[in-house]
Amino acid sequence: MTQLQSVYPLYLNNKAAQPNTDLAVTDKFTGEVAFRVAQADAATINEGIAGAVRAAEPMARFAAYERQAVLQHCVDRFKQRFDELAYALCVEAGKPIKDAEGEVTRLIDTFRIAAEESVRMTGEVQPLDISPRARGYQGMWKRVPIGPCSFISPFNFPLNLAAHKIAPAIAVGCPFVMKPASRTPLGAIIMGEILAETDLPEGAFSILPAHRDGADLFTEDDRLKLLSFTGSPGVGWDLKAKAGKKKVVLELGGNAAVIVDHDADLDDAVERIIFGAFYQSGQSCIGVQRIIIHADIYDRLRDMLVARAATLVAGDPKDRTTFIGPMISEGEASRLDGWVQDAVAGGARLLCGGKRTGAMLEATLLENVSRDATVYREEAFGPVAMLSSFTDFDAALDEVNDSKFGLQAGIFTRDLFKALQAWDRLDVGGVVIGDVPSYRVDNMPYGGVKDSGLGREGIRFAMEDMTEIRNLVIRRR
Repeated sequence: MTQLQSVYPLYLNNKAAQPNTDLAVTDKFTGEVAFRVAQADAATINEGIAGAVRAAEPMARFAAYERQAVLQHCVDRFKQRFDELAYALCVEAGKPIKDAEGEVTRLIDTFRIAAEESVRMTGEVQPLDISPRARGYQGMWKRVPIGPCSFISPFNFPLNLAAHKIAPAIAVGCPFVMKPASRTPLGAIIMGEILAETDLPEGAFSILPAHRDGADLFTEDDRLKLLSFTGSPGVGWDLKAKAGKKKVVLELGGNAAVIVDHDADLDDAVERIIFGAFYQSGQSCIGVQRIIIHADIYDRLRDMLVARAATLVAGDPKDRTTFIGPMISEGEASRLDGWVQDAVAGGARLLCGGKRTGAMLEATLLENVSRDATVYREEAFGPVAMLSSFTDFDAALDEVNDSKFGLQAGIFTRDLFKALQAWDRLDVGGVVIGDVPSYRVDNMPYGGVKDSGLGREGIRFAMEDMTEIRNLVIRRR
């Protein structure tokens, strides 16, 4: 069986360092301390940023084939350490082992895509003779690295969401400092261990778990040229306000909706909606939270969803039969349990679930939830979803848009006109036809609008954010 170490370092300017063992990381199912990790103080973070500044020029000179070799090395090593990475996720995040293995697969995909894109970063030759005054002038432009970057990654996908920052940074030649989530730092630490095996210039990366009190430099330091944050909206918008002149990319929350039209394959829709609502205990910003069902099929689909939810196995995430594991903490489970109870007190009907034991919350479905209820307006980020009905497709689209969030939406329909209508009208970053909003492939442009964030991830699109256009004009005489 896979074993984890009892102590892990941080990575400062490409090298392992063990200044302390201050950060205790728990097994999210047992609640016991699983291992300890070094924690960076303000002086260490400052040193990491200074190293990234020194590494900016060497990284910009690092050839495309060299960047590709680093990324391919990571792909190879992730494959070799697949079981260890999945087990680490299972322990530190409480992620069911099958979900954990799926995330490691996505980690490998993300670095593989970055390796491919690292040698495809091109520019354009641009004619400038658009008027007589520009006769004899020729233009061209290329993309250059923006410089030292700051990355802050969340607890729910500790590997792949960190990878969506690290891999494109290496692909374009940007040095970086990263703060992984304190509850789940190990995935990023293992990535640092693997990156340390490569020939990246000194200072190219630092992986620095840090307490919030010492982490302001990740956001406020003017030496950093880009901040990429994935996490809660409240924190993200606050960081943007403090970030100064640097570019900011935010991947924040959502309360994603799925519409099920009358012509949908109900058996297929049930399986996909149950997955979208409850995979990794609902702790996904594109997890299904609102299920909007055509009135002609509402009763039948509701009963099918309730019956299917009742079959989900909850328990130890290390057990391969487990579908729902613990939420990240008992406090988060208690918060969401309170939202459910408030909704029921306000007139909602509890269809299934609704019981909590510690950090474990049952798969929960509600109907007749008031649109003023907290569980409707905010991001649940747990195994809770709500059902409502519609008769008019335009009204269903309006209901999807009735949210301060706008990340992704799903539409089960076989009507091409309705699919295109949804693509035109929904105020979200992505529309998924024939599936749930929880679907993501790691090369697609991914991100949201409104309170769901700014910018797009997906390797090629993140690479654009991490570069600037540099123009060249040539006068011919």
